[in-house]
Amino acid sequence: MNKKLLSIFFFQLTVALALAQENVKGIVKDDSGVPIPGATVNVKGTTKFAVTDIDGQFVLASAKEFPFSLQVNLVGYKSQEIEIYELIDEPLEVVLKNDNLLDEIVVVGYGTQERKDLIGSIVKVNPAEVKSIPTGSFDAQLQGKVSGVQISSNTSVPGETVNVRIRGATSINADNDPLYVIDGVFINSNSLQTLSTGGKSTSPIADINPSDIESIEVLKDAEATALYGSRGANGVVIITTKRGNFEQKPTINFNASYGWAKAQKLWDLATGPEHAQLVNEWWINSGIDDPKLNRTFANRPFRPVSEGGRGLPEEQQTYDRLSEVFRTAVLQNYDISLTGGTTNTKYYIGAGYNKQESILRPIDFSRASFKVNLDQKVTDKLQIGVSNVLTRSDRNQGRAGDGPQGGILQAALHTPTYLSPYNESGVLVGRAGFDNVTLLMQNYDIGSVSLRYIGNIYGEAELIPGLTFRSSFGVDYNNYDESEYWNTFTLLGAQGGLATSSVSQFTSLLNEQTLSYKKEIGKHSFGALVGNTLQSDVLTRTYAEGRGFASNDLKTISAAATTASTQSWTKSNLASFFAKINYGFNSRYLIDVSLRADGSSRFGADNKWGYFPSVGAAWRVKQENFLKDVNVISDLKLRTSFGVIGNQNGIGNFAAQELWSGSASYQNNPGLSPQQLSNADLKWETTRQFNVGVDVGLLADRISFEFNVYNKYTTNGLLLVALPAKTGFSSYWKNGAEISNKGFEFAITSQNISKRDFSWTTSFNISRNVNNIEKLENPLKYGSRDLILQQEGHPLYSFWVYKEHGVDPQTGNVIYDEVVKDGKITTEDRQIYGSIWPDFFGGITNNLNYKGFDLSVFFAFQYGNQIYNHNRFFGEGGGARDAARVIFKHNINRWQKPGDITDVPRPDDVNRNNYKDGGSRWLEDGSFLRLRSLTLGYTVPSNVAQRLNLSSLRFYVAGSNLLLFTNYTGLDPESASSSSQNEQGIDLGTPPQPRSIQFGINLSL
Repeated sequence: MNKKLLSIFFFQLTVALALAQENVKGIVKDDSGVPIPGATVNVKGTTKFAVTDIDGQFVLASAKEFPFSLQVNLVGYKSQEIEIYELIDEPLEVVLKNDNLLDEIVVVGYGTQERKDLIGSIVKVNPAEVKSIPTGSFDAQLQGKVSGVQISSNTSVPGETVNVRIRGATSINADNDPLYVIDGVFINSNSLQTLSTGGKSTSPIADINPSDIESIEVLKDAEATALYGSRGANGVVIITTKRGNFEQKPTINFNASYGWAKAQKLWDLATGPEHAQLVNEWWINSGIDDPKLNRTFANRPFRPVSEGGRGLPEEQQTYDRLSEVFRTAVLQNYDISLTGGTTNTKYYIGAGYNKQESILRPIDFSRASFKVNLDQKVTDKLQIGVSNVLTRSDRNQGRAGDGPQGGILQAALHTPTYLSPYNESGVLVGRAGFDNVTLLMQNYDIGSVSLRYIGNIYGEAELIPGLTFRSSFGVDYNNYDESEYWNTFTLLGAQGGLATSSVSQFTSLLNEQTLSYKKEIGKHSFGALVGNTLQSDVLTRTYAEGRGFASNDLKTISAAATTASTQSWTKSNLASFFAKINYGFNSRYLIDVSLRADGSSRFGADNKWGYFPSVGAAWRVKQENFLKDVNVISDLKLRTSFGVIGNQNGIGNFAAQELWSGSASYQNNPGLSPQQLSNADLKWETTRQFNVGVDVGLLADRISFEFNVYNKYTTNGLLLVALPAKTGFSSYWKNGAEISNKGFEFAITSQNISKRDFSWTTSFNISRNVNNIEKLENPLKYGSRDLILQQEGHPLYSFWVYKEHGVDPQTGNVIYDEVVKDGKITTEDRQIYGSIWPDFFGGITNNLNYKGFDLSVFFAFQYGNQIYNHNRFFGEGGGARDAARVIFKHNINRWQKPGDITDVPRPDDVNRNNYKDGGSRWLEDGSFLRLRSLTLGYTVPSNVAQRLNLSSLRFYVAGSNLLLFTNYTGLDPESASSSSQNEQGIDLGTPPQPRSIQFGINLSL
C-alpha cells in the first residue's frame, strides 16, 4: 500500500474510532503545522458554522444524522471537505494547503518565481479587476492600483497618451516612460503621431486589447529590472497574455458591454449681459475714450460691445457653445475567445472590438484585435510556441489641447458668450480669433489608422535535468497612417484649403537567447542565467502637404495648387549580454547577483557600452525557530537591493554623431548643409537605486502588507541644450544633470470577512516620492508662457510664477511678492512656487462577495500636487480682452469699491499687473479623491447555467468616475493640455474624464 493510501486509511480510521460527542472539536493548521485563525468550518447543507480562534481551534455542533460533511474554507487556502461518520473525543485535525500569495507565481525578468522567493520589488495586478474602466489603453486602468506608480490620465480622449511614472522621473530630456514587455517582446510606447492636435499625442499602448491580458507585473527596483538593463531604467511593465492549458477541454468565453459617458460638469460662464457689463466696467476704470462714438464711458457706461452686438449690456444675448460640442458618448465592447489544449498542444484564440466615443464631438476611438497563442510539445524535452496579435486602431481625432485654430474645445469655451455665431448677413462666421464651432463640427476631417502586429516565436529545450536553453525572435511592427483636411470654412484652411498626410512605419526586431540552470542540493538551492539580446529599431516617415484646392470636395494632395513633402529614416541598434546568479539556503536566506552590458549605437565611439550591476538579498525571518511558534505572524521577510541602470531612451538615434542634410538646394541645384554638431563624449545616463523592503503576513496571511523605502540618484543626465543662433545650430545633446528621487511605498491587503456565503477583502496602497534636481548648469523653461521651470535645487516640473498675496481691499489691485525691490513687477520677480508632484498618492479597493453577488469599489487619490488653471487666466481677464476671450462667472466677484474682500482684482488697463499671466492666483491645489470604478455583478447558480448549456453566466453593471472630491475649480485635476513630459500640470482646452456607466454580460460554454 503506498504512502498516500496509507495516510488516508489512518485518517479515516482515526475519525471512525475517536468521535463520540455531540460537538465536533478540532484544530485547523496549514501544511507547515501552523494553526490558522479565522477559517470557516460549516456543516454542509446546514446553517451551522464556526470560525477558528487565534490558536486555530473550533467547536461546532454536529448534524443530527450521520454521515455528514464538514467544509473548511479560508481565502488564500484550498478548501477542504471531510466526511464525518461518527463523533470521537479527540480533536479533529484539518490541514489546509496554502494557496495564498506566497505560493503565487510571479513573472520576473526572463522567468518566473514564487512570491515567497522574491527579492525585488514587484507588484502583480489582475487585469480583470480594472478592465471594465472605459479607457483606450490598459495603463490608464492601473491608476491607483500599484504602489509607487503614479498614473495620470490627462484627458478624456480615448487612445491618447497616459503619463506613467514608476518611482518618480529621472530625466529631463531622455524618456521617463517604463519599458513594456508583451510575451517577451519589447514594444514601442512612443507615439508615432506627427499631425498637431494641440500638444496631445496618441498612445501606442492603446493598440493592446486588455481582454487578452492574463496578468501584469510591475517591476520597480534595480534588482527586479536589472536583467533589462537600459531598457528598464524607468521600471518595467510585463504583460502576459492568456494561453491555454494542456489537457483542457475547449472553452468559449464571451463578454459584451454597452454604456454611456458624460461630463460630470462644465465651466460656469458669464452670460452675455454679464460679459458686456464687465467690459464696460473695464473701459470706465481705464478711463479710455470710445474711438467710435467719441464719448467717455466715465460719463455713460455704454458702448457697442464689438460687432457681435450693440446696445446696453442687458440687451446682449447669451449663446451656448459648450452644449454643442459636448455629448453623451456611447461605449461598447465585445470580446470572444477559445481556450483549450490536448496532451501536447495548448491554444488561445481571441478576437475583440472596442469603440469609445469621446464626450467631445466628433472624436472617437475604435480598436479591432485578433490574437493567437499556440504552444506545442515536440518531445518531453522540447517545446515551441508562438504569440501573435494583430490590431487595427481607428481614431477620429481632434485638437483637444492648446491652439485657437482648429481647436474644438478652445472655440467652444473661449469664444465670448454674447457673440452671435452669425454675422449681420446671417452667415456662420468665426469669432474672437477662433473657428465657428458649428462650422468646425460640420467640416472636421482629421484621423488616423494604426495597423500593428506584435509577434514572438520561441523554442525551449531541456538539455539536461535543470539546464534549459531558450531562443526567441520577436517583432513589433506598426504602420501609422494619418491625414487631415481643413476646408475653406475653417481658419486653417481659409486660404484655399490645407491637406496633410503622414505615413510612419516602425519596425522593431528582437532576438534573445537564454541558458538557465536550477539545482537543489539538500537545503541549498542554486540558479544561474546567462543570455544575450539583439535589437534593431527602424523608423521611416513620409510627409506631404498641399495648399489651395479648387473645391472642398477635392481633398487629395495631388489636387492642390502647391505641394511640399519630406521623407526621413532613422535606425538604432542595441546589443546586450546579461548574467544572473541566485542562491538560497533552507528557503530562508536568499541572494541574487546580476550584471548586464548594453552597447548602443546612439553614443560616441568610446562610450557605446554601459555596464550595469545589481545585487539583492532577502531574509525569511519567519523560517527562523524563534518565530515558528508565533502564530500571529504567518510570514516575515526582509529585503534589500542595490543596482545601477542606464538610460538612452528618448534621445535621437544619432545623438552623438555629426549630421549633414541633403535638403540644402540652391537655385534648383542640390546641396549639403550641416544639421547637427557631434559630441563624441556623449555617454549613458545612469541611475543608481537602493531599496529596503519588508513583507509581513499576519493571522495566516489574512492581513498582509509590504513596505519599501528607496533612494534613486541619476547622474550624467541627457540634455538637449540650446545653442546661440550664430553657431548655425539650434541645439545639441550633452550629459549635464543630476536628479534624485526618494520615497516610500506601503501596500496592505486584509481579508476582513471570510465565510461560506460572504467574503470581504480590502486592499490599500499609499506612496510618496520626493523629486529634486541636484545639478543643472542652466535653468530650462517649458510649457505655455514658460510656466514650467527646471532649476537646480527644485523638483522637476516646478511652476515659475508671480507669487500673489491676494487683492488689496483699498485699491483692488493684486499684491505681488517683489523679488527685486524696484517697485515694478517684471519677469525678474517670478519664482518657483509648487510643482506637479503630489505629497501622497494611491488607491483603496474593497471586494465583497455574497452568494452569487460580487461588488468591487475602487477609489484613487492624490494629495498635495499643484495644477495651473490656464483656462481661468483667460476666462478671468476682467473684461480686458473684450471680444477676444470668454469671461468666467467667477469674475463677477471682482473688486468694485474700497473695503471689498475678494480674490478677483479690479478690472482696468491702468494696473496691467492685475491680470498678469503666470500669477499664482491660477495655481491651484490638484488633490483629489476619485471613485475610479464601481462594479456590481451577479453570477447565476451553476445548475441554472447548466440548463442553458453554459459553464457560467454573469451579469454586471460598471460605473467609472462616479464621484470626484476636489478643491480644484477646473473640471478635472488630472487635466494637462500637452502630452509632453515637461509640460504637465497645465490645464487649457482639455476635456475632463467623464462619468460613465456600462451594462455587461460574461458567459462561458
